[in-house]
Amino acid sequence: MAPGARRGILDTLKSRRMILAAGLVGALIGASAMALAPGGAVSSDKAAIEKIVRDYILEHPEIIPEAMERLHGKQMAQAVNENRAALETPFKGAWAGAADGDVVLVEFFDYACGYCKASQADVLRLLNEDKKLKVVWREFPVLGDASQEAALVSLAAAETGKYAVFHNKLFDLGRPTDANVKAAQTATGLDPAKVAAAKNNGAYQSEIEKNYDLARTLNMTGTPAFVIGATVLQGAVGYEALKKAIAEARAK
Repeated sequence: MAPGARRGILDTLKSRRMILAAGLVGALIGASAMALAPGGAVSSDKAAIEKIVRDYILEHPEIIPEAMERLHGKQMAQAVNENRAALETPFKGAWAGAADGDVVLVEFFDYACGYCKASQADVLRLLNEDKKLKVVWREFPVLGDASQEAALVSLAAAETGKYAVFHNKLFDLGRPTDANVKAAQTATGLDPAKVAAAKNNGAYQSEIEKNYDLARTLNMTGTPAFVIGATVLQGAVGYEALKKAIAEARAK
């Protein structure tokens, strides 16, 4: 995907929240008028009821962010449930932990993302502590051509069962420069011919495009982003937030 197209995805996702806010206010007013009408019919004094609700919202604007957050959470939970199989089914060997884990943590990441690198230690700690957890990594290269190239090599590693080694090594080395990617693939023992062919591998390209589509569906605006149970967490939220989301998913 071209850089302009990747930027377009993120810009579209950001604009949705503005549209959601405007629509939510209208929905609140309309729903209130219906609820206050006798017998569920539309009140003959609908305009007066709408004014009462509008005035209340203007006097208590703090209810809008709260309502938006709840609505957003419900929409995300529905979107996650509708796409759960696609989210939690890894590409070949791009996963770690318990094969039949009772909770799956899905991470959308970019090798050029410093916050993804910072979150790597949290994810590895959770894997070490929680033997019932399964982690699925989804390549989401949105930070340029270097990210895209690294993602393709990463998928080649996944197909040969060496994903975790490559993944951890490249994050340890730093940004996905040509030198670092080559050093990581050498340390992993990847076949140079397979790596060279990765750029033209249709299956790898399709996997990345699928991840873009999933991210768009879940309104992800950057990396890292995590899906745990029915919860979507965006950004380097930290070990405690991830652990809490895992516990909540397990309880449900």
